[in-house]
Parts: sequence; C-alpha cells; structure tokens
Amino acid sequence: MSEISIRSESQINPVADEVSALIAVIRPILQGLLYALRHDVVAEAGGFETVKLKMLPRLYRAGDGDIGICFEYAVHDAVKRGEPSVVEKINDGLKKHCRVKGTETASILFGAEKNGALRLIDTAKGLLTDDSRLLTGAQAQPVKLRRYINLLAAAFRRPTTRPYLPASISGAWKADLFLGMKDTDRWIGTSVKINATQLEGARGIRVGIVPSKAGRSDRITIDESKNLVVCPLPYDASFMEVFYSAWVIVQQFIAADALMPKEASLPSTSQRMVARLLVERRDFPIVDVIEALGPISQPELLLTTSSSRPVESSREELAAVETLIAPISRLVVPTS
Repeated sequence: MSEISIRSESQINPVADEVSALIAVIRPILQGLLYALRHDVVAEAGGFETVKLKMLPRLYRAGDGDIGICFEYAVHDAVKRGEPSVVEKINDGLKKHCRVKGTETASILFGAEKNGALRLIDTAKGLLTDDSRLLTGAQAQPVKLRRYINLLAAAFRRPTTRPYLPASISGAWKADLFLGMKDTDRWIGTSVKINATQLEGARGIRVGIVPSKAGRSDRITIDESKNLVVCPLPYDASFMEVFYSAWVIVQQFIAADALMPKEASLPSTSQRMVARLLVERRDFPIVDVIEALGPISQPELLLTTSSSRPVESSREELAAVETLIAPISRLVVPTS
C-alpha cells in the first residue's frame, strides 16, 4: 500500500516572465527524464528519491522517445498549473468537439514507458470517483472509468487482458492522459505525441495533443481516419516555444556534465540564468530540486484551496507515487 496526498490548486495570476516560465517547464522535463531512467540502475543508485542532479548525465542514456515522454509530463503539468494557452486549447477541444461540460479542467497522467523502464504514475484513483465516466463518442452509456482503471493499466503491459475490457474503450490503455472536467467528472482518453504522425486512433481515445509548428496555424482539426480531435498547442511566443527552449537547457546541462554550459551552447541570457539555477543545485536529489524550483517558477500562480487526508493505492504494478493535483483553471480572488 502507498499513500498519495491530494490537494486542489487554482490559478490566480498569469505567467510572470520568461525565466519563470522556463523554470516551470523544466520541472516536468526533469521529472520525465528521472522516471524514464532504467529502474534497475536507479535501484542501485538508491532509488528515485536519492538520485542527485549531478548523476543525471551518468545515468541518462539519450533515446528517441525521451522528448516525447517529457512532452507528456509538460502537457500534464501545464494543465495542472493552469497554463492559459494550453488550458484554453484543451477546453476548446473538450467542450466544442467532445461535448464535455464543466469548468474545472483536470488531467490524469496515466502512463509512459520507454525501453522497459517503469513509468506509470498512479494519479488516477485520487481524482476519480465512482461516478467518473470515460466519454468515447459512442451512443452507448459511458463506462465508469474508476472501475476499469486497473484493468487498463494491466492491458498496457499484457495484451492477454485486453479482451476483458468493454469494446467501447478498446485502445484506451494507449492513452497518455485522461483529460476532463473535475466538477462534472467526465474524462476523455488522450494521446500526447511530440510527433503528430505518431498519433494513433482507438475507440477509447478521442483527443490528440501535438505541437504546432513555428509560423503554422494551431487550429483544432478533426482527423476522420483516426477519429481524433487534434489539438495543436501554440508555438510562437507560447507554450511550445518555451518547452523546446527548456528542453535545450536541460540537454546542454547534461552534455556539460551538470556544470555550466558554454555560452555558445546557451547564448540566451534567460536560458543561462535557468541553467545556473540547476548548477547551483547539482548536489541535491532531483526530486528535491524539482520541489525547490516550484516557488520560483511562476510566483503566486497557484493558490492551494483545500487538502484531504492521504488515500491508499492498491496498484499491483510498481509505481512511483507523487502528490496529486486537482487543478482548477481560473479563480477570481476577492480583494480585501
């Protein structure tokens, strides 16, 4: 049994500046890289909680899927933080095209796995209730997601379990996120791909999240062949530009053996400032660095509104457990 703390947070201010925006996106990138490390290697290093930032260059082996995993984490975190450009795009996709009602946009990070390395964060049970429904667009009654979440997790790894799932949610085990509205308890299976050509359709997946390209339209489209509502996240001076810039910082930091990269590697003043924050914390565990960067990544962006006692996770598979966030996209704070 594991304990997961749950709290609600609401956005009260927009992004403050470029540096704080970069820090905000670097946090899920570091998290994605940490949990994509080979589980056996991390175990020898003392576990995820003890891996120091300076060890990342020694334990990390670059792979084609790394940026994709980090993109999944970054999109999930952007919804959690109430990043306007991301939340507004997702809301348009959910409300206009998937007919999801509600106001409290939320995200459940369901799973990501690379080269056998474990990554399946058990965030589902803390947000789901007995009335949570997975909407697929089918005419049939939507299934209760919480009832099938363990079976979906098993189907992700064991194809022999897939026939036991209702046909209406076939393929939902491939979802990267479940996006939805917490106040109405309605959810949509979502595929998140850094490469739009890798989007796969399935009965249990209705939304695809991809990057838009510089100078290109970020208009929502319908892919009839895959039955997907495709939501490209905006690039120019927006989320995708920040994400790629943050990805460059982390990769150059790793290439420099967790020391300060050369100026030619990070010529931007804001990038170098963020890299310096990482160098100063290289002797601390990565999980502590991620936590420490929180207060300086978009100050006063979130307001904690409630807290509940820990709940238990009975997931049979090994899982790294993190605090669950139930995000509320906007909040008007009364002045005193």
